[in-house]
Amino acid sequence: MNLDVILYALGVGACARDAVDENELKYVYHEDGQQFIQVLPTFAAVFAVASFDFQLPGLEYDPRLLLHGQQYIEIHKSFPSSGCIQNKASISGLHDKGKAAIVEIEIESYEKESGELLCKNRMTTYLRGAGGFSKSSEPYSYSKYPNQPVSAVKVPKSQPFVVFGDCTQPSQALLYRLSGDYSPLHSDPGFAKIAGFSRPILHGLCTLGFAVRAIIRCICRGDPNMVKNVQARFLLHVYPGETLITEMWLQGLRVVYQTKVKERSRTVLSGYVDLSRLASSL
Repeated sequence: MNLDVILYALGVGACARDAVDENELKYVYHEDGQQFIQVLPTFAAVFAVASFDFQLPGLEYDPRLLLHGQQYIEIHKSFPSSGCIQNKASISGLHDKGKAAIVEIEIESYEKESGELLCKNRMTTYLRGAGGFSKSSEPYSYSKYPNQPVSAVKVPKSQPFVVFGDCTQPSQALLYRLSGDYSPLHSDPGFAKIAGFSRPILHGLCTLGFAVRAIIRCICRGDPNMVKNVQARFLLHVYPGETLITEMWLQGLRVVYQTKVKERSRTVLSGYVDLSRLASSL
């Protein structure tokens, strides 16, 4: 797992601007050995991708038309830099929207040896063209969490507490895909055009990794273990090579954020990160 941890950190931009960045070298190297490498909390999303291979009777979808809508990560225990993980995946929601289907997937990840719960992921996917499967007049709708509706985060109109800019590399998607998401949408120009994009796009979870890494750097003063929960709503695609600007607002122990693409002046991601505590230097 330690090699996976390092590869993931590089995939979300760690040490890309400075190979010896004292804030980020700990994610890819430790002088006393790899077992001491620190793990970014969004590495938990890799477990979700590994479990994303569901089949529902009567529901057919074209993977080229799949859109990742939302992601929620709940951290229960700091990740070890090595070990074996066991995932338990289940469908937590299914909604017929006519022209599309919305599928909510929940993944619980356990440390195999101890049986301890490490994290939970809930991801929402939009399957374009897969709707209309309801057999009754009322469109089918099921949710395991009916009393916990996920709504868009209200981004404050005030000036951000802090802003951080980071450049993705033209090869960013090719590097990030080595963490397990091999969809050709992020590497094959022809596939991307069929899906409606001018060229391959960056993984939404890669963009999320950039944003949370910025929050850890600016708000957590480099301590990834302060992160408890992460919520993200994917609003627009990012092309590899574009510049990501993450704006952050501190509201108690919650950081509300939004990430924009500088070159197109468009918001691509928004959400919040809940912290266990605040850094003493804030």
